Amino acid sequence: MRATLRWAHSDLRTHRGEALFLVLATAGIVASLLLATALFGYATNPWQRVFTQSHGAHVWLHTDASADTGKLAELDGVEAVAGPYPTAATTVSSRGSRASVELRGTAERPTVGSPPIVAGGWLDPATPNGVVLESRLARALLAQPGDTLTVPGTARELTVVGLADSAEPRYRPGEQPGLVWALPSAVRDPGGQVIGLRLTDPGDTSYVVQRAVTVLGAGAIGEVSTWQQARAEAQGDNRLLGQVLGLFGLGALVAAGLAVHGAISTRIRGHLRDLSVLKAIGFTPGQVVRIFLLQHLAYALLGAVAAAALAEALGSRIPGRLGDAVGVWQGLPGHTLALLVIPVGAVLFIGATTGLAAWRAGRVPPVPVPRPAAPPGGRLSGVARRALGVRVPPALVLGWHAAFTRRSRSLATVARLALPLLLIVVAMSAWTTLDRFHSEPERVGLPTTLSVRADAALSEAQTRSLLERDPQVAAAYPGVETAALVPGQTATIALRGLGTHEDPYPYTLAEGRPARGADEAVAGQGLLDLLDVRVGDWVRMTVGDQPQILHIVGRSIEPENAGRVISTSLDTLRANDPGLRPTLHELRLVPGADPGEVADRLATAGRGHLDVHTVANPADGLSPLRAVVAGLVAVLALIGLIELLTAIGGAVRESERDLLALKAIGLSPRQITAITVTATGLTALAAVVAATALGLPLAHWLIDTQGRGSGIGAGIAQSPPALLVLLMGAAAVLCAAALAAVPAARAARRRLADTLSAVA
Repeated sequence: MRATLRWAHSDLRTHRGEALFLVLATAGIVASLLLATALFGYATNPWQRVFTQSHGAHVWLHTDASADTGKLAELDGVEAVAGPYPTAATTVSSRGSRASVELRGTAERPTVGSPPIVAGGWLDPATPNGVVLESRLARALLAQPGDTLTVPGTARELTVVGLADSAEPRYRPGEQPGLVWALPSAVRDPGGQVIGLRLTDPGDTSYVVQRAVTVLGAGAIGEVSTWQQARAEAQGDNRLLGQVLGLFGLGALVAAGLAVHGAISTRIRGHLRDLSVLKAIGFTPGQVVRIFLLQHLAYALLGAVAAAALAEALGSRIPGRLGDAVGVWQGLPGHTLALLVIPVGAVLFIGATTGLAAWRAGRVPPVPVPRPAAPPGGRLSGVARRALGVRVPPALVLGWHAAFTRRSRSLATVARLALPLLLIVVAMSAWTTLDRFHSEPERVGLPTTLSVRADAALSEAQTRSLLERDPQVAAAYPGVETAALVPGQTATIALRGLGTHEDPYPYTLAEGRPARGADEAVAGQGLLDLLDVRVGDWVRMTVGDQPQILHIVGRSIEPENAGRVISTSLDTLRANDPGLRPTLHELRLVPGADPGEVADRLATAGRGHLDVHTVANPADGLSPLRAVVAGLVAVLALIGLIELLTAIGGAVRESERDLLALKAIGLSPRQITAITVTATGLTALAAVVAATALGLPLAHWLIDTQGRGSGIGAGIAQSPPALLVLLMGAAAVLCAAALAAVPAARAARRRLADTLSAVA
């Protein structure tokens, strides 16, 4: 055992840099996998916790005030009912911020869908104008218990008595109104009611919704929301961040395992005589295997323990969402198990790849087998000989020959080096796609910047005149958005009518053509998947008690409502309802305009009659992804560097047998050095070409697959600029050449006696 430790210590002193790189790479891989696990837990568990604590309803139905909802409690599969509660849509303001809300009247604390209080208390009859705000809405309004909310256009005031979490669809400015609980006396002139259904089997959600619509009648249903939609919205960007971290973490783990395997294999080929000596002095094959295995397991264990310790101690201090996710994850039941299993799994994987290479070391015979004078395929090809005859530089010809003469070994080296480069290309594509959302939002389904809603005090003409008067408003598209029941009456979708035939809304199309004629529409990927239809099909939906039949002529990129949106012109909807009045205007601003300044000017000009919101960009919630991508690129670059050093070491050792011959034909040490540098550079170039050729289509497929899964749809993937890819490739090749120069120069200037000893 002492001899084993002494040999391992000597080997560590000789290969300090390689050991350090392996430790750092393992630490980066384990850290990324731990952060991915934290994000997955953060994405799922907060919503599940709130749903469980509130004894949440699986289905919420918004109906008109006259609907007889008492029959719903008798439906098969309904365990309990929440409500019905009277509701009223209004706008509230606090500290200069405005929000559209749904006032929900309840006389007592609900038993189903009872929101957990996070600050303050519940409604008290002693405070008749008291309200409880959903926590996300409260953050948007900067409101706390004790604050006063005003209702613009009236003298009415509401007092915030508490804040509560909710498992229902969350507040989204301009899209989903915030939830406000109030006493029934505070809900003046209710426009409808809402009822929640808790089911015995959540898997029967679609069936129960269909039965409920049949019982109440399609005309009585305004909107349907389910627990699946609420959970998907709550998980949102956090789940995507977790998927990205997990994907790159696993890819980096595979790359690191292959790099370790290649490093050990190369060292075994270069130290056959040392291994034979170990066998000759009494080392058994098992001891030789254990030397390599335990040595690299120690490196991996050190890196994994360091990553786990740092994630546990400092993870919650990371700024932004990553730190919040780690903080929540540390309080979850499975946290300790994950903190143990992930590092152990990474170490075992690296150990498995190490063991395969170490097993070959154990098979080295005690007596060195003389190496063949000319390896298979080692002779120069006819093309190479002709190239030397026409005075092509010998370094280029012989470097090409040295890099690719042993095809199986060369392909393995190129593949190991190409894997981290391939993942870097995918990461660059993800970064470029995110930049596209910010720099060119009109190409990813966000042609407008501001959304404006006017109250009843302003006519359509007055609203349009007020908006177009602003010099930085390039276009104002009138529109309406309403909930529509899908065929089968199992869910609601968003039906939008934006723009007119004379001034059509500039939808971003990924397939088909724009909707120009009557009854033509474009739809998001989420709607196509929900209804199992394609571009070219006709779909029927129900708005209130009126059917609406539309011909889908294109697929639009829809970042909102999980892509469950069908869009047509306002004129098409008016053909069904001539009295339809626009409820919103989407504004396209002139290039360079500041949305915040324009919104402030419009709100001031509207004198309290305009509710102006910035259109939400889905990339805003993915800002932590940039830091994640940068960190992963650094880890992958480190793994690539390990593999590059391994390839250089192998190339230098393989060149030793040819050193005497090269000197005999008159090549100078500088030319001999250039051969090794050229061979290494060509190997790196081949890896870059392979990584780019495979990485770009893989990145498009991964990003578009995620787009389809989220409902946005395929067509959002963006390749990195060609110049950036060229710079990455050039940096990899130049780095390889620079790193190879020093050891190659040392080998070329070795003494004759050393060269003879190495070849023997």
